[in-house]
Amino acid sequence: MRTTVAGLGQAAIDEIYVAIDKRGRQYVLPVQAKGGSDRLSTVQTRQDMACCAEKFPQLLCRAISAQFIEADLIALFELGVFGEEIRILKPSQRFFRHRRSRATTHTQTQQDTESWPRQ
Repeated sequence: MRTTVAGLGQAAIDEIYVAIDKRGRQYVLPVQAKGGSDRLSTVQTRQDMACCAEKFPQLLCRAISAQFIEADLIALFELGVFGEEIRILKPSQRFFRHRRSRATTHTQTQQDTESWPRQ
């Protein structure tokens, strides 16, 4: 999604979701997707969060990153801003592996229970 943010100019968010938890809190989730040798961008994370604060001021913003590690392995984690740094919030990091079902052609996703990275 391309949009503009006051004071920042143009911003591009890879994906954006809205959610509600079981206690009724409402969230906006900007997602930054990276693959291969791409690295997380502090600038993009700040733009994502600023955009959500401006466009959805009533929702809590939780910035998410998806890192494609292997062809079938994805890491998802939440990012937080600490001064000038963007950090991965612990224990938010989860790994998911795409698996092809034998009975159908649908792709299933399941959480990978192995620790990562592999030794």
